[in-house]
Amino acid sequence: MGTFYITTPIYYPNAPPHLGHAYTTVYADILARYHRLVGDDTFFLTGTDEHGLKLQRTAEKRGVHPKEFVDGMADVYRKYWEMLSISYDFFIRTTDPKHENVVREAIRRLYSKGYIYKARYSGWYCVDCEKFYSEGEYEVVNGKPYCPIHGKPLEYLEEETYYFKLSEFKEYLKEVLSKKSIVYPENYAREVLSKLETVGLRDVSIARPKSRVWWAIEIPWDPNYTVYVWFDALLNYLTGVEYLRNEERFRKYWSEVHHVIGKDILWFHTVIWFSILKALDLPPPKRLIVHAFVINKGVKMGKSAGNVIAIEDLTNRYGSTDSVRYLIARIFNLYKDVEVTTELLDSIHNTELADNLGNLVRRVGVLALRKLRGIVENRGLDRDLEDRIESTLKVYKESMESYEVSRAITAVMNLLREANAYINKVRPWEKSEPHKELYTLLEVLKYSSRMLAPIIPNTANKLSISLGFAIANPYEEKIGSQESYKVTSAPILFKKV
Repeated sequence: MGTFYITTPIYYPNAPPHLGHAYTTVYADILARYHRLVGDDTFFLTGTDEHGLKLQRTAEKRGVHPKEFVDGMADVYRKYWEMLSISYDFFIRTTDPKHENVVREAIRRLYSKGYIYKARYSGWYCVDCEKFYSEGEYEVVNGKPYCPIHGKPLEYLEEETYYFKLSEFKEYLKEVLSKKSIVYPENYAREVLSKLETVGLRDVSIARPKSRVWWAIEIPWDPNYTVYVWFDALLNYLTGVEYLRNEERFRKYWSEVHHVIGKDILWFHTVIWFSILKALDLPPPKRLIVHAFVINKGVKMGKSAGNVIAIEDLTNRYGSTDSVRYLIARIFNLYKDVEVTTELLDSIHNTELADNLGNLVRRVGVLALRKLRGIVENRGLDRDLEDRIESTLKVYKESMESYEVSRAITAVMNLLREANAYINKVRPWEKSEPHKELYTLLEVLKYSSRMLAPIIPNTANKLSISLGFAIANPYEEKIGSQESYKVTSAPILFKKV
């Protein structure tokens, strides 16, 4: 049994989560569920990023204290993740006292080691990103600097601040990012390395004046300043596995940490995060899994772009949480942006879930009940389909271990298509006792359900109860070893839209 620690970014709770948030979170949940399925000691962390100027301003606009606002929004996020069957082990909030203590101690250590100094700063700032942009990083619209992510005008700020000596870590970062095993896919590491060479590495502001950003953690040695929200947020990955509180537990999980992020926060999660970890005498994460954007109407999905797709709209349209999870996993792409359209999602739902999986389950269940009163005995199984189950298990494992969830799903769907062709070929409805034919089909459905369990867990459990098998590690039991199946129902799993 191995160990697997997986994280999502923690999200700004200034509005309810939408498909863009679910895109990352469902994918991470699938990887967590897969590793639990195969017996790994798994820990899954997600949560909310609750400090900073953006949330301070949002709460002020609503006439409430930021703590009251984020308390309510944390509950909103939990509700949505429950709706999507997200199986996190811990939901972290950066306003948790334990996390705030970690932040204070970490920044104190960096200060005592000489990595933090005070100096004056002037530059263009994006409130939504909570980030300063240098010349060449921002866009110019009508002669004015604009945020390249949010498309909003930048604010010019001039103030004293505390800097982190990021520039000292350039050679270290080049060495770490050159290791192909850390950033996946590798092209994202090459992108950061190229920027390091062309733009260079400047020290980064790690504090804000409390007079401007009071909703944050105070700098321990200077109460006139608060901790920069990104520094605060990144440390959640340490807090979640008890950094500074339980050394044994922390070391166990940190050595196997996998961060899942969108490509828009790649710089923070490589250059800044890896440098902070090095300064704290900690190794970089084992893997940084980076995905492309889910886009709508040609641009990245986001509240500021006005193109969000609500999670409840999807669950209402497709009738189940599992369908939404499946659709997200099916279109998920690490390499290129995916344009989401109703036509695309409808087609996948109807052809793959309703027709390919759902229709086969219905036909096999009805035939088992009508022909064999639900008791299907093991009288051998079709050799070709047995081989196809074996080869699918191999492709599925390779795909999941390399984080290619969509490719794993495609392999299972191809197996189910072959099973649909098989039932049409052998015509079990014409036989008086089609034990071999139906047993073969039930073996396909059992192994398909086990492989699909991380993606559509509620449906997989429903199938296990209806068709008479257990959801278990698909690699522990020999194909064809189950003595018989007791089929109790033939459920309609998905309705077409």
